[in-house]
Amino acid sequence: MKVTAFNGSARKDGNTSILINYVFRELEKAGIETELFNLAGKTIRGCKACYKCFENKDKQCSVKNDVVNECIGKMLESDGIILGSPTYFADVTTELKALIDRAGLVSMANGGMYKRKVGAAVVAMRRGGGIHVFDSINHFFFINQMIVPGSSYWNLGIGREKGEVEKDEEGIRTMKVLGENMAWLLQKIHG
Repeated sequence: MKVTAFNGSARKDGNTSILINYVFRELEKAGIETELFNLAGKTIRGCKACYKCFENKDKQCSVKNDVVNECIGKMLESDGIILGSPTYFADVTTELKALIDRAGLVSMANGGMYKRKVGAAVVAMRRGGGIHVFDSINHFFFINQMIVPGSSYWNLGIGREKGEVEKDEEGIRTMKVLGENMAWLLQKIHG
């Protein structure tokens, strides 16, 4: 089994990555392979609404000059998908939103490619707005008929400067429980 996380943060090793790694540790303890894919520094564009994916039905976006098709390929190979984002003006980053829009439309065009995969949101926030980010990510999972495990709280970690989420004991505990529950769910599905 494999879980791939897509980190939408502009900071490769910032708070979002730290939180994802807490989830990963629990997955790895259960023998589940993990991979972190950072969107930072990569070219990614929003959906052009060309609907070529509905014509081509090749499990790819027709826009070929950025990382979206690489991400879609990784999603297809994975049993679980984590989408992580810091909170930017009470929403996901533009990079993660582009991935959500394009990967989601390609999935719909191809009969629901992520159906029954396990999905989890991981959100870093400074003070507020994180619930909207959590909801935006979960909307991607729900519309794609994915299965979403719960945790002991919403999957949020609080911290602004790089590394500050390490001080959020409840946020760290939430990520650990999320990892445990995601591992349990994956084992039940694929056991």
